[in-house]
Amino acid sequence: MNKINYQKKLDQIIEQEADRRPRLLLHSCCAPCSSYVLEYLSRYFRITVFYYNPNIDSAKEYEKRVEEQKRLIREMKLGEISVIDGRYNPQVFYQAVRGFEKEPEGGKRCYLCYQLRLRETAKLASAEKFDYFTTTLTISPLKNAQWLNEIGEKAGQEYGVAFLPSDFKKKGGYQRSIQLSKEYSLYRQNFCGCVFSKNESRERQKKNTQESQTEKQIEKNK
Repeated sequence: MNKINYQKKLDQIIEQEADRRPRLLLHSCCAPCSSYVLEYLSRYFRITVFYYNPNIDSAKEYEKRVEEQKRLIREMKLGEISVIDGRYNPQVFYQAVRGFEKEPEGGKRCYLCYQLRLRETAKLASAEKFDYFTTTLTISPLKNAQWLNEIGEKAGQEYGVAFLPSDFKKKGGYQRSIQLSKEYSLYRQNFCGCVFSKNESRERQKKNTQESQTEKQIEKNK
């Protein structure tokens, strides 16, 4: 089975829409991931950012991330880009992933989380009559772009709105997002957002610390 080039599909749509600037509802997972995507897509689309992430582990973390999203948009000055703050209701996330809490990062739990957020984005895009919707999630090398595009396509069909295919880490997108994050001093975390990924991150750090200490002790005893 040939791997789909989602960046090429996006390029084709941009070329087809060259005579106008369609309205795009962009689901954003966080300010750092959205930085390059906004810089790139604002040249071709009229963008509204939809910050819908009920997977975030706490209300405090959620508020910190959504405010950082708004600050980035103000400071990048890419034109009129508005933000819709989705309702923070973590119980919706826990309900969606019930039974998959112990799945490793990148497994079925993540698939269900992607599905939850993209379906809600498609629903809003349809209700507000956007031309397209998409997500910043494909910029991360840790996220499954094929899953995200397949889920987005299905959600678009369900709600009758076009999904904009993407693989934003292409064309140096991920590297550019890191540069922009430094340039704007963006708040970054070392976990995706949910309590399960947070716990996994802590365990990795703990393991790495223990291994480092063991190596130092071995070197000391030589």
